[in-house]
Amino acid sequence: MHTRTLGHGLEVSAIGLGCMGMSQSYGPNPGTRDDMITVLRSAVDLGVTFFDTAEVYGPYVNEELVGEALQPVRDQVVLATKFGWDIQDGKMAGLNSRPEQIRAVADASLKRLRTDVIDLFYQHRVDPEVPIDDVAGTVAELVAAGKVRHFGLSEASAGTIRRAHATFPVTALQSEYSLWTRDPEAEVLPTLAELGIGLVPFSPLGKGFLTGNVDPSTSFADGDVRSTIPRFTAENRAANAALVEHVTILAASKDATPGQIALAWLLAQQPWIAPIPGTRRTPRIEENAAASAVALSADEVADLNTLADRVGVRGNRYNETHMGYVNR
Repeated sequence: MHTRTLGHGLEVSAIGLGCMGMSQSYGPNPGTRDDMITVLRSAVDLGVTFFDTAEVYGPYVNEELVGEALQPVRDQVVLATKFGWDIQDGKMAGLNSRPEQIRAVADASLKRLRTDVIDLFYQHRVDPEVPIDDVAGTVAELVAAGKVRHFGLSEASAGTIRRAHATFPVTALQSEYSLWTRDPEAEVLPTLAELGIGLVPFSPLGKGFLTGNVDPSTSFADGDVRSTIPRFTAENRAANAALVEHVTILAASKDATPGQIALAWLLAQQPWIAPIPGTRRTPRIEENAAASAVALSADEVADLNTLADRVGVRGNRYNETHMGYVNR
């Protein structure tokens, strides 16, 4: 697996692993906790060194899972987790990035992750009630205390990124970015390039759609977040099939899978982009990791760059409530 550098000095595998789905959002997990520990450890064997979790996943149980699974190989991996939600009775109850909350989350996450330091600590969503320089300053204190190594933001606007970075260097931004979610390209990507900040795309496979394994006839299990997302209505899935068909044709010509093409396209955008596809199965991790070896020509990248504009993408990537939390 190739490695990439986020910001100034955080080296990660070119393809990371988003761990959220092992605990929530995609319906009942077909495997046991022990199965997921095995999957996480297999990712390390396959060259993955970058693991993403958050206190709110579960809540709490995903950090506990990741911490137990990776404790034996802690010195070989980069652990990223997040703060910023107010969790009440096991549910998200709005945002909370007050300094005392950030410090409390850091201490609790360190215990659940079974580690002395968090490699990358993201603000999960921008809290409009707390000045971003207060947030950045609090993380700076945690870095000085040796509890955190790097500061990150998630789904932040270009202006917020600049203000945070002026207070304390931002190493990485985590935002949704893929062949069918191109929102960061207009303002955020140029800002990251200017400031030397890495990008960690979540849902780089369009929550499974870009793998070609989701179509209008797909039924989502109870608890699957895709059943609440406008882009995943049966009508919109049918309309968006043209995009996947194009990717599938290119994949066949290169002896690759559609998902590998989608990840290879992301890797080809900038050397400071490291996507974190999620999965609960080792064979899928192996497939995703192999995307780092899929070479796309300049013409193929250029063709994919214009694909969404040519064929169109129907439906918002979040429901109305969650759209209110992004690009602040």
